[in-house]
Amino acid sequence: MPKLIGWFEAVVLGLVQGLTEFLPISSSAHIRVISALFGWEDPGAAFTAVIQIGTEAAVLIYFRKEIGEIISTWVQALWKPELRQHHAARMGWYIIVGTLPIVVLGLLFKDSIETVFRDLRLIGTTLIVFGVILWFADRTARNKLTLERHLSFPHALIYGFAQSLALIPGVSRSGGTVSAGLLLDYRREEAAKYSFLLAIPAVLGAGVLELFKIGDGASPDWGPTILATVISFVVGYAAVAWFLKYISTHRFTGFVIYRILLGILIIALVSLDVLQPMA
Repeated sequence: MPKLIGWFEAVVLGLVQGLTEFLPISSSAHIRVISALFGWEDPGAAFTAVIQIGTEAAVLIYFRKEIGEIISTWVQALWKPELRQHHAARMGWYIIVGTLPIVVLGLLFKDSIETVFRDLRLIGTTLIVFGVILWFADRTARNKLTLERHLSFPHALIYGFAQSLALIPGVSRSGGTVSAGLLLDYRREEAAKYSFLLAIPAVLGAGVLELFKIGDGASPDWGPTILATVISFVVGYAAVAWFLKYISTHRFTGFVIYRILLGILIIALVSLDVLQPMA
């Protein structure tokens, strides 16, 4: 029997995914925690990966011009040497290189991702620790580098390893990669933009692979999963537009405070036996 994720649960989880995917507060952690708080079954890593396709579709549409230029220029540069130093062609390679760490580590830690990494105690801890890291990065960043002039293969790899930390719910894909970008002195909006572009192949790849698990004994049925994915797309499109505008003039302090308070709350609820760590 598939896990019992009903239509109401699908609506709530789709909204949560759309609202939190692009914010540095970890969408996977929120889906895990909200399910536990309401006494719902943990929807599992497969469900989470599939509904992230919705939010990545929002990124594809929002950045459609940049993505189209990257793909077309990268392909043409394969046989046109004069295009190989074009920013769009180089960005294609940077995204490929930056994706390698999460692919390798995702395969190596596949079993842990679906089990021990979903422990609420670990999630609470990572929310706090990486919240502090984000605060430090935001406070020390010189906020001056741009992707077009300064992104390089070493920087792409650093971004990639930071993204791979998001295999643990609570780290946050955008939080980890944006923190890395800030520590490398990229502008806040530039770090966020590359974070979103870098996530596309990893999230879509994971989502497609996990599609085959939907409806079996480890994941919810197709109907609720599709509904949650559609909702996450609609809400996610609005969220990415708001977030990029917000960080152009604001620091990440509010997100840091929220992460720390949520992490403390989760650990406290587990310690008081209100929540079971693997429920």
